[in-house]
Amino acid sequence: MTAGPPPTDWEKARAVARAVPALPPVARDLGDALGHALAEPLTALTDLPPFDTSAMDGWAVAGPGPWRLGGSGVLAGGQPEPLRPGAAVPIATGARLPEGADAVLRREDGEAEAGSGLLLDRSASPGPRVPGRDMAPGSEAAQGCDLAPGRDIRPRGQECRADDPLLPAGTSVTPTVLGLAAAAGYDRLTVHRRPRVDLLVLGDELLATGLPRDGRIRDALGPLLPAWLSGQGADVAGRPLLPDGFGPLYEAVRDSTADVVVTTGSTAAGPVDFLHDALRAVGARLLVDSVAVRPGHPMLLAELPPGADGRARHLVGLPGNPLAAVAGAVTLAVPLLRRLGGHADAGPLDAVCAAELPGHPRDTRLLPVRRTGQAVVPLPFDGPAMLRGLALADGLAVVPPGGAEAGAVVEILDVPRP
Repeated sequence: MTAGPPPTDWEKARAVARAVPALPPVARDLGDALGHALAEPLTALTDLPPFDTSAMDGWAVAGPGPWRLGGSGVLAGGQPEPLRPGAAVPIATGARLPEGADAVLRREDGEAEAGSGLLLDRSASPGPRVPGRDMAPGSEAAQGCDLAPGRDIRPRGQECRADDPLLPAGTSVTPTVLGLAAAAGYDRLTVHRRPRVDLLVLGDELLATGLPRDGRIRDALGPLLPAWLSGQGADVAGRPLLPDGFGPLYEAVRDSTADVVVTTGSTAAGPVDFLHDALRAVGARLLVDSVAVRPGHPMLLAELPPGADGRARHLVGLPGNPLAAVAGAVTLAVPLLRRLGGHADAGPLDAVCAAELPGHPRDTRLLPVRRTGQAVVPLPFDGPAMLRGLALADGLAVVPPGGAEAGAVVEILDVPRP
């Protein structure tokens, strides 16, 4: 594979990684949809709430008080009997409001008069209507109310009406989205398939366990990358550490059926860097061959031969140094995986520099930073082989060539954290 043009601009490299279509939609049960992206807008299948409900424990009342108590009470999930004018019935939070009820008297505001069977309102006055708790005009129970109309009632359709749009396509399915979908009537969601990733960690010098010894060091990226890429919407299959050499790398890339192969190391032109040779041997096409960013400039992105079903496949080559590999991941791997998974682009997160952020003379620099209020400060231990600064970081600042002065605004990239 011949040498390519000069390193790609950092922003352009990210744009190239994003220039892929999303994977096809699939239907998933709610329990299996977490971490996917919606392939179509989520619309309400029902009104929420689906009927007028009590917002408080207390009594459902009809008309002005005092009210005559009756009934055994209305619980959530029950079907209440209609309520006649002047009557009251105990009701639980979330229970359906009886037909004819005008309001709910809170338990702390009501008192059953001894011997009379009457319910009295102990509050000085019904008080003003409270936004979000009072019934909307025209709801099922808002007609003909003479006392605190709609007080402590959640009206039907207060949150949404059937067919209302709830979330756009591309929304990431979080636990909250699952809860909303369930409340809106869904058992299954149409989502984009999560991209499958094969992770290949390369290097004779790497140890999987124990202390560094005999000139060898511990593998930091094998533990770091799978959880991070999974958090970006990928299904990651880890591989054992691969030794340096053309044969093992070529065979692993050739035999992979994943949507994306992610490699660590072997991206430069050293004596044991065989990734370019392996890509040429499998018939890959380089899309990005080094990026004008520090650390991590020898990263690459390649288009692999299509799978047996014709789907496009890619390889992201990350440098072997840990912080450089992280820089490659946020530059190429994360945008590629998010787009393949159908996730909408998040808006840029900007912050003010509380201190000068040192930069590279010609290239973009990705610098670990920590927040101090609304601003960020640089962290030490930011060399390409270091992770100590990143472990304390709230993000990576995108520092333009030449650096950023105190008071300047810079983009902050997310980094893995609990």
